Amino acid sequence: MATTSTPRILFCGDVLGNLHQLFKRVQTVNKSSGPFDALFCVGQFFPDSADRPDELSDYLDGRVAVPIPTYFTGDYGVGAARFLSAASKLPSNLGFKTDGVQLCSNLYWLKGSGRFSLHGLSVVYLSGRRSQDAGGYGVYTEDDVDALRALAEEPGIVDMFLTNEWPSGVSNGADTSNAPPGVSDPSAYDSIVSELVAEIKPRYHIAGTKGVYYAREPYCNKEAEHVTRFIGLAAVGNKEKQKFIHAISPTPASMMSTAEIRTRPPNTTLSPYMLAEKTSHAREATKRPANSDIDTQYWRFDVSKRQKQGGAGGDKLCFKFTSSGSCSRGEKCNYRHDADARDQYLRNVCFDFLNKGKCERGPDCNFNHSLSEEGASFSQNARSHSDRRSSGKNCWFCLSSPNVESHLVISIGESYYCTLAKGALVQNHVLLVPIEHCPNTLMMPSETDMELAKYKNALNMYYKNQANEVVFFEWIFQHSPHANLQAVPIPLSKASNVQRIFNLAAKKLGFEFAVVNPDDDSSEGRKLLRSQFDGKSSIFYVELPEGTILSHLVDDKEKFPVQFGREVLAGLLSVPERADWKNCKLNKDEEVQIVESFKKGFGDYDPAKGFPS
Repeated sequence: MATTSTPRILFCGDVLGNLHQLFKRVQTVNKSSGPFDALFCVGQFFPDSADRPDELSDYLDGRVAVPIPTYFTGDYGVGAARFLSAASKLPSNLGFKTDGVQLCSNLYWLKGSGRFSLHGLSVVYLSGRRSQDAGGYGVYTEDDVDALRALAEEPGIVDMFLTNEWPSGVSNGADTSNAPPGVSDPSAYDSIVSELVAEIKPRYHIAGTKGVYYAREPYCNKEAEHVTRFIGLAAVGNKEKQKFIHAISPTPASMMSTAEIRTRPPNTTLSPYMLAEKTSHAREATKRPANSDIDTQYWRFDVSKRQKQGGAGGDKLCFKFTSSGSCSRGEKCNYRHDADARDQYLRNVCFDFLNKGKCERGPDCNFNHSLSEEGASFSQNARSHSDRRSSGKNCWFCLSSPNVESHLVISIGESYYCTLAKGALVQNHVLLVPIEHCPNTLMMPSETDMELAKYKNALNMYYKNQANEVVFFEWIFQHSPHANLQAVPIPLSKASNVQRIFNLAAKKLGFEFAVVNPDDDSSEGRKLLRSQFDGKSSIFYVELPEGTILSHLVDDKEKFPVQFGREVLAGLLSVPERADWKNCKLNKDEEVQIVESFKKGFGDYDPAKGFPS
């Protein structure tokens, strides 16, 4: 169900089975300040004592109605296993559901972890607690956490993050002079929640369990332009009469302007999860010369702080690796990092089928329940037509895919097209993308190199007309879904420093670039790269403004930063906060405006229009 106005949301803390009292209060608030679109309950939803009346049955049996759509995460307490097990067996609730398992009309259990959209708001949740509870309910698993780590890498700002327990260290750097005593109580804090919220960076983080109300000052996030507000809520009907219900009316981030997203209230603090890290970095900075401002951007590449990626034990698949191709825990992960399963997942095979050999949704599932008989790796030249079709139907970059954002496209040639980069690092940052579904440009047929060279030359001339040079780079990893060669304009004044800055970043990671000097013929440089690349390894390469190519073959166990090229250039351009593309997204109207402006200037050079380059 959609809404045309700004959604109005209620939150409450631990319900503890007091449903009649909760919904009576909701009806009162709804009449005086509503109507509200939804209620989210965090903390323990079920009673903490068997002596309490079974109020839930009144709603399940239809004797009383739940007044507004209500979602809960605290799936533990007396009766939780009985009620939730019965709900899970209903045909309508089988399989993987991220938007709630329905117990009765208007009442939904947010099971495990997930992300869904409600009235335009992006909602992410972690159900259960870290501690064990009888019956197997009320406990989140490593799979649940893995899924959220993968979601954190997806585009878009999360509006609301719901957890039961509070994040460890949430009050760091905050004014706690008026905070209730329970805030300093070390119980009901969870360090895993701290890690997740620092990665997810929601606009609102709501938690229960500690039994007190605490609204922290807004805090800024690392490598993000928006702030986060943490709200801890007390239990329904608590004797201390602390606040247990809270209302907000947030505009979805997807509908906000860039200026609105960037707004920071006067009382905004640093992130409570960055303070220790900031202190450590400050100590390192005192050891460097005062004029090494560029070097300070690259502490993140210090090889001593990075882990090598190795094999993972266990029979179950790691959801994060399977869905995104990487897992930050590397060899410490308790689940399997299976490249073949990753490839099958990219071919639209159901994750439950891959992981368990079956899927409870059966024919109602939108994904495939059979393994592809085709090979997992790409051929040296190109895939078969059927392979391209099956792999590209959900691809962001395939022009035939329903997921392609066609309003970003600037020019379409015979084998390549040029498109505005999503979440551009700087103005006029674009991508050169093969039209065919191919994992990287080095595996494209050699006859397409001529058109690629024309596009590169056209961009060179276009950028030079704006007093810029251009840096091209590509990150090719195993099972890359679709190739894209990034083109980033660099001011002429900084062009001479590009090679130095990439070499510095490489040194921090513990490797040296191989250097290719193709003289005046960049196609010769690509031929040399192609001869070094076997189609199975991972490789990063960057083409510098003067034509030199720096390349690095990445070892299988080497954890290479996915955003390496972008992070290096963000440092060079003194915009480190824009290193993550997810922090730089614009709304569609802004993107259309930039594309139209680019087309007007690029039209005089566009090889697709027959102009010589």
